[in-house]
Amino acid sequence: MSEAGRAVTVLLLPPMLCAPAEVYARIAALGGEARFDWSRRFDKRFKDSHRFAIADTRGRLELTVPIAKPQSSHCRWDEIRISDHGQWWDVHRVALESAYGRTPYFEFYIDRLLPMLTDGVCVRYPLLRDLAGAWDSWIRKTLELPAATDAESAPLTVCEAGPADREIVLPQYWQIRADKLGFISGLSVLDLIFNLGPEAVIYLDRL
Repeated sequence: MSEAGRAVTVLLLPPMLCAPAEVYARIAALGGEARFDWSRRFDKRFKDSHRFAIADTRGRLELTVPIAKPQSSHCRWDEIRISDHGQWWDVHRVALESAYGRTPYFEFYIDRLLPMLTDGVCVRYPLLRDLAGAWDSWIRKTLELPAATDAESAPLTVCEAGPADREIVLPQYWQIRADKLGFISGLSVLDLIFNLGPEAVIYLDRL
């Protein structure tokens, strides 16, 4: 089989929004050959699909994107629409500014994130999958990881992620409030990016 037609082995991860740094460390270790599987059946108990954690001035803070009520009990995650309830995008933007506004790289990145954090986000990204995909694309580009492999662009051999793919323990990295709060693990990869900036790429390369 030619290089162009060769099947690519891809690790399928559960659908996640702004996944933890540990997850992107696993993606980096695989050379980017992993993607989030939004074709799974919707399960309201799986909150990581529309929630992520950051570290604000008082510690761990969960940010949630509200979702619309599913049209049926048999729908998939890639059919779930996001809701405009509570203007959550303003809440998220303010929370990120409060948490990371004093980090060295926040101002460098924030303008690129405004499409996901301003009015009209529900029009630009009507489906949760769309919003999560926009975040994932930006995160991968920032961390210099390959774009997620599309099943339509190359033959795929898929394997399901197991516990070992999600339970990676990362070395501590610099966090702006570590002297007050201690190191907080398990946060969204956004924490790594805002705190380390371009050095986040080096950090992942050294794992």
